[in-house]
Amino acid sequence: MNRRVQIVVALVLAALWGAGIFAAHAGGHLAFLDRLEATLTDLRTLARGVRSPPDLVTIVAIDDTVVKRGGSYPLPRADLARVVDTIVQFKPKIVAIDLLLVDRSAAIGDATLAHTLATGPIVLAAAAIFPNASETVASGSAGPLAALPQAERFLLPLPVFAEHADVGIVNVATGQSGTPLSVPMLFRTADKVELSFPLRVASRALGKPLTIAPDHLMLGDRAVPVDTDFSLPITYYGPRRTIRTVSAQSVFDGTLDRKAIENRIVVIGTAVAGGGDFFPTPFDSLMPGVEVISTAITYLLSGDSIVRDRKVHIADGLIAILLPMLLVGLLAWRRSALGFVAAAAVMAAWAGLNLFAFTHGVWLDAATPLAAAVPPVAAFIGVQLWAGGRRTQYLAAKSRSLARLQAPAVQEWLARDPDFLAKPVRQDAAIVFIDLSDFTALSQRVDPDELQDILRPFHALIDKAAVDCGGMITSFLGDGAMILFGLPRAMPDDAARALKCAIDLHRGMERWIASLPPAIGKQIGFKIGAHCGPIVASRLGESHQHITANGDTVNLASRLMEVAAQNGARLALTDTLLDAADFHGAPDGVLSGPLLTEIRGRAGVVTVWFWRDEDRPSQTATRAEMID
Repeated sequence: MNRRVQIVVALVLAALWGAGIFAAHAGGHLAFLDRLEATLTDLRTLARGVRSPPDLVTIVAIDDTVVKRGGSYPLPRADLARVVDTIVQFKPKIVAIDLLLVDRSAAIGDATLAHTLATGPIVLAAAAIFPNASETVASGSAGPLAALPQAERFLLPLPVFAEHADVGIVNVATGQSGTPLSVPMLFRTADKVELSFPLRVASRALGKPLTIAPDHLMLGDRAVPVDTDFSLPITYYGPRRTIRTVSAQSVFDGTLDRKAIENRIVVIGTAVAGGGDFFPTPFDSLMPGVEVISTAITYLLSGDSIVRDRKVHIADGLIAILLPMLLVGLLAWRRSALGFVAAAAVMAAWAGLNLFAFTHGVWLDAATPLAAAVPPVAAFIGVQLWAGGRRTQYLAAKSRSLARLQAPAVQEWLARDPDFLAKPVRQDAAIVFIDLSDFTALSQRVDPDELQDILRPFHALIDKAAVDCGGMITSFLGDGAMILFGLPRAMPDDAARALKCAIDLHRGMERWIASLPPAIGKQIGFKIGAHCGPIVASRLGESHQHITANGDTVNLASRLMEVAAQNGARLALTDTLLDAADFHGAPDGVLSGPLLTEIRGRAGVVTVWFWRDEDRPSQTATRAEMID
């Protein structure tokens, strides 16, 4: 076979490879490209930089300040009614409530909120419930709505609220990285179609009719470019609060600025730390979901959303075919450094064009052309680059293994700083220890397989409590665990989160033990100790490392479990932790003490308090009252 025939064959194979990659990805069979695309999208967004959003939307956030004022979360309906009523009086274009009002509360609160909703233009949030983790499309569907995500049912607001307002579905679509990459504009069940929350708000605010075309939406006479599944692609203006945000506490303080509300779209939503409605974005690891929704609303109102429609996908397909052909052709034309330079220049030009298009509002795929171009080029230049690809796969496998073994915050930190804790670091942290009582005796009488079945939900309970409160499990000790709050860096609320975790563990353990067969549940108990102070955090091990902490703070937290057991309690807390958490008692628990006690193996006296989850007449005083 002469050289020309070899080049033609190589070009044809490169073209077929590119076409196959594009077709497979479009058919949903190359999910790893979605992760790569999400990563490259984050990089392009950061390269584009922060943009000033059109000043059309104001977020009224139910944040930590509001919760501290009211002492409860979710916000009581009567308080929500007051927030909505105050906003309506300031004459907004529309009030969008990004809260699921699906459960009944106090009758007077529900009635007050329902009356308030009738006073202004309101859109309420609903949720689509899907049968599986992924959204589905009904088989045999036809027409422009065939690609819509099909829900099992819609979780709608209570009728007493919905009768006074429009309703929109608030779900967003996240990539494999957890970042919302698009917001579906339409949802369907077997018998109905619902508009998304942002689309309902925009349509109502603009006062324009909505028309569904085969490949786009029309708001009045303006086209809204959407993806093939009628989703609105999402990039971000900047970090959280880039869209104008005010605290709902300003309503209760009487300081709400009328200019922030009048003739604007107002979105009410939660931004409570630990509330769960947060997403990672390129600019911010924790962006409230209400700001993601508000970003979509701003796009729809201003028409400045990024375009990723059918025409863009056609361009993606052409690039996936032509780019590997061009690169292989250049390498075949000049089997020298000049060919490599020319191929590198083409790749650089493509990357520059892709970034230029992204920064100017067109979202060309980056992952698919890379997948289409790199393998043919790698095959053409030989085994050396193939070996390099194998090395990349090995590192990716190690990264995935790390993601399963470390807390999310530590994963992110290690990705930014691979030398994190290579040298021991002294800092403040909070520690929670938990251990089962009398479990050793039980393990001698129970079959090992049955023992594992008993421990599995116990470990799951600890894992959930730690993750929910932002802690890191540094070790499981069979029938116990150590949870650390303060890595990758110390935070002002480490003690408060550790205290919440300890209380959540106490309650969860009582429920778990009660669920066990009586013959087992009566034989075991538990004890928890929590303390905060200076620690030394470091990595242990050489080839297989793990992160841990040591020092007097850790030892004292561990010994507190003994103090709890000796005093007929299950949760022992130090005065140091309670002061750092600014804790003065809780209406649904009893704090007793103080107990001045010595700790085994440690000089000095420690002030210890005991928390119980029941109201005992002799122990109803709060910690503040007992100190007084």
